[in-house]
Amino acid sequence: MPLYNDKVKQKAGQHGVNKNVLVTGGAGYIGSHACKALALAGYEPTTFDNLVYGHRSAVRWGPLIVGDILDAQALESALRTVKPIAVMHFAAYAYVGESVDNPGKYYRNNVVGTLNLIEAMRDYSVSQLIFSSTCATYGVPDFVPIAESHPQNPVNPYGASKLMIERMLTDFDAAHGLRSISLRYFNAAGADPDGEAGESHDPETHLIPLVLDAAAGPRDHITVFGDDYGTPDGTCVRDYIHVSDLAEAHVLALRALEDGAKTTAYNLGNGRGFSVGEVIAAARSVTGREINVLQGSRRAGDPPMLVGDATRIRRELGWEPRFSGINDMVSSAWRWHTRDHASALQPTSLSER
Repeated sequence: MPLYNDKVKQKAGQHGVNKNVLVTGGAGYIGSHACKALALAGYEPTTFDNLVYGHRSAVRWGPLIVGDILDAQALESALRTVKPIAVMHFAAYAYVGESVDNPGKYYRNNVVGTLNLIEAMRDYSVSQLIFSSTCATYGVPDFVPIAESHPQNPVNPYGASKLMIERMLTDFDAAHGLRSISLRYFNAAGADPDGEAGESHDPETHLIPLVLDAAAGPRDHITVFGDDYGTPDGTCVRDYIHVSDLAEAHVLALRALEDGAKTTAYNLGNGRGFSVGEVIAAARSVTGREINVLQGSRRAGDPPMLVGDATRIRRELGWEPRFSGINDMVSSAWRWHTRDHASALQPTSLSER
């Protein structure tokens, strides 16, 4: 099935209008969904990815440039080749526990790599950036739901690296006119409703795919860390947002920058939370299978509740999530989880740049 086809290319380049977007980390989970959303909106995404955690076969909606954000020359070459109107920046390491054990890896890749990128953008006159940030910049919340005005006090190097990048972007706007929109995600979940992209991490740390592994058989149980929190069922509550809704928000942010929006940051969340227990119940309902649950003790640093307030992006950019129910997210993830990935991720005819 042709995904990146002549009609999309013609729409992206009609009347000689440049609609090229460079997508760093576009071979990853959220980045690949964003590439699809961009292509459907008439843009031409080019993925720039080192394929350490991304998948070559996930690049289905535009060309691929294999490169690393720590390689300044590779970034400059990509910008010269693509001549993008904007960059969407997803390339980052994102394992919280690993960031605690190996902070240098996170500060080097996330912060230094992003500095390479925005300096190259400055030098090649690319003045619009959409940045994949995180609610981890807030740390342990003082109140929920968390609004953008909440103090940013990250409690791990991963969150700290993202906060440093947000500060760099503010400074690069003041000094060089590089306007950006940072999107602070809560918990990305689900898979493309058409089954053309999904979640595949190694190692996997996200709750929903872990629970679905326990339903499908590769994992014989799921461990729940703590059942004595001050929540309705005693388990932690998190704000889950469908990955396709995340991708749509990135397109809206790009359009806002094209219309002259100033540098800012928005939360991306549903504004409501689902407990670990509710996620497991949804997985049992969707899959029709029993899921073996083992009870573990609390993990240090796990807040009882993390829920985001996304009022601003709804009001200012008109964003509305389409898949807000936990069953919607688990259902789409289960379809991806159980389908024939070999056929779903066949290499396309796209050539690498």
